[in-house]
Amino acid sequence: MGVVAGVDSSTQSCTVELRDAQSGRLFGSGRSPHPPTSPPVSEQDPATWWEAFGLALAGALSAAGLTARDVDAVSVAAQCHGLVLLDAHDRVLRPAKLWNDTTSSPQAAALVRDLGTAGWADAVGSVPTAAFTITKLAWVAQHEPALLDATARVLLPHDYLTYRLTGRAVTDRSEASGTGYYAAHEDRYLVDHLNRWVRAGLPWATMLPSVLGPSEAAGTASTPDARALGLRDDVVVGAGAGDQHAGALGIGLAPGQVLYSLGTSGVVMTTSPTPVHDATAWVDGVADAAGGWLPLVCTLNCAKVTDTAARLLGVDHPELTRLALAAPRRADRMVLAAYLDGERSPDRPHARGLLAGLRSDTTREELALAAYEGVVLGLVRGHDAIRAAGAAADGEVVVTGGGARSLAYRQVLADTLGAPVHTRDVDEATARGAAVQAAAVLTDADVRTVRDAWTPATTGVVEPQHAVDADVWRRYRALADARQPDETPE
Repeated sequence: MGVVAGVDSSTQSCTVELRDAQSGRLFGSGRSPHPPTSPPVSEQDPATWWEAFGLALAGALSAAGLTARDVDAVSVAAQCHGLVLLDAHDRVLRPAKLWNDTTSSPQAAALVRDLGTAGWADAVGSVPTAAFTITKLAWVAQHEPALLDATARVLLPHDYLTYRLTGRAVTDRSEASGTGYYAAHEDRYLVDHLNRWVRAGLPWATMLPSVLGPSEAAGTASTPDARALGLRDDVVVGAGAGDQHAGALGIGLAPGQVLYSLGTSGVVMTTSPTPVHDATAWVDGVADAAGGWLPLVCTLNCAKVTDTAARLLGVDHPELTRLALAAPRRADRMVLAAYLDGERSPDRPHARGLLAGLRSDTTREELALAAYEGVVLGLVRGHDAIRAAGAAADGEVVVTGGGARSLAYRQVLADTLGAPVHTRDVDEATARGAAVQAAAVLTDADVRTVRDAWTPATTGVVEPQHAVDADVWRRYRALADARQPDETPE
């Protein structure tokens, strides 16, 4: 028996799962919160990630009845895109700008105007939004130029935690492919992008982490920081991954299957054996954590929309679910463009939520249903975009994440797709996926082999009951595409 630790360092918290390296059996888990953030300025001190990791690891060990000396391998998955700048003494130079920080939207718009959507899609597989690391670097270059002079390393969130464990500046292709300066289909950094849109003349090649393969070890947990956690010096550390990419591993996503991940952000994704380049800017054609590709669409507004609806209606989530499921499905019902904090897909950083179709006889039930449908209709548009970009995305639909616990989300998704929606026996797909990678590097196996062996069982299937009327779609699209007064012209 070997013990592996899978780490999910998300926007809200750090979760650690301890699993058997052979069977994947869960021994115990722990969680510790991160400081809350909210766009447009969404930043966190990376030191808080390390502190939360230590607390979550201690909680998992306690729950499992193990000690840190029992751990044999670790892999870290974390929120994507965030910018971590270190100086030559490994000191963090500023709080990390997170994926949902929208302050670099002017820089993103300038980059897209300069190269064009097709140019970006061809170069890196995706069209940059304010989420992308290159836009955050461009923001720093404009607003805090002295920090670039002091920068020795440019890391992503999971790179930072791996660096503190191993002392090696490494990343993986799934995370690197979301930066805007790594071409995964060519397996190389595009230093010319950094020279052109951030600052020319910096030693970018030495500032960027090495890109590792999905089954390649980053090193061992041999740093003083790792020893302070109680880990042995010979603990193997995986390359890590982005949170959504690790989630696909954890859920056991097979080719052609489609995963809807309902958390703070909403993500719809599928696996692909070949790269996807979408010039419409909807689909991020990123690499996956298994050696292939993971075309995905990410929205900023998902479970926070129903959180807000529950707060405004003064109910808890079970009651919000009950209200939504009891709502009549009339064709002229309210529709919500759920852009509460701006949006990433479509790229609308200055948009806000719009509710249309209010009537004097509107009920609480209909308001609840509009909240769930506003999230789901936006994600299903993303699913359609993935198909249009050429990826096979017509297989079994799986839903995961905190929102998947709500029958209302599952039912509304099944109704909107007109297809069954499956859940699998996994509570923390990202932490589980990181554990898959840790087991692969510990046992010198291909990560795909471990993924398939650990694929969780199906726990439930929700069948469609209420077809979504074409008129609902028509009115939703009109509202979702409406240009708002505070948005700058494209």
